[in-house]
Amino acid sequence: MTTDLREEFPVLQQLIHGHRLAYLDNAATTLKPIKVVEVVREHYLMGASNIHRGIHYLSEQATEAYENTRQQVKEFVGAASTNEIIFTSGTTASINVVARSFAKAFIQPGDEIIITEMEHHSNIVPWQMVAEEQGAELKIIPINDKGELILLEFDKLLSQKTKIVSLNYISNSLGTINPVESIIKKSHALDVPVLLDCAQVMSHMPLDVKSLDVDFVAFSSHKMFGPTGQGVLYGKEKWLEKMPPVFGGGDMIDRVT
Repeated sequence: MTTDLREEFPVLQQLIHGHRLAYLDNAATTLKPIKVVEVVREHYLMGASNIHRGIHYLSEQATEAYENTRQQVKEFVGAASTNEIIFTSGTTASINVVARSFAKAFIQPGDEIIITEMEHHSNIVPWQMVAEEQGAELKIIPINDKGELILLEFDKLLSQKTKIVSLNYISNSLGTINPVESIIKKSHALDVPVLLDCAQVMSHMPLDVKSLDVDFVAFSSHKMFGPTGQGVLYGKEKWLEKMPPVFGGGDMIDRVT
């Protein structure tokens, strides 16, 4: 017997203007199935302790669940190590972390950053801010009338001055699936790292960061049937080790005097 998937989403059982609700706004956010809501509810009712902050039972259980999730995400995207999985508040935060940290380490006046004309504002504004602060220049890959990237223009923009390329894998507004394999390969030929905004990818198609050889990936839980306010930044360890922290806090402390 097959289960009606609609039963997993109580919100779909309600009537709107006399009609059964049909939800078509998944590009913005996905609905939450009962199982996800129950797990979150169970945590707040029976645990709700800080991770990495205590040695009592509840804290240890929360920490174990938290780190198990990191392991699951690592396997889900094919990362080499859990050290490459960073939890954030969402795609926007993940992109901002890379923009801020990468800029401090690698972007100087006169350098160039490449994005595309079809980007979500989350992948435009952080780079505009970084370019202005660092004295760098933001280059834009244009699109044609079909909503596809003009790759010949990308070839012209990519140069020794390019420090990073950042683009979406799937456009949230156009639905275009970009040829990221080609873009990554061309960028790496000049030792230029690539960040992929994968917010629209994770609930639609598999993602393997090793086979893509991508340097950074950003995505959000709330677009893949998970809780709001949670996100992931994947980063190759070789880059993360060279990038300074953006935020300071307790987990950074080895010794207190």
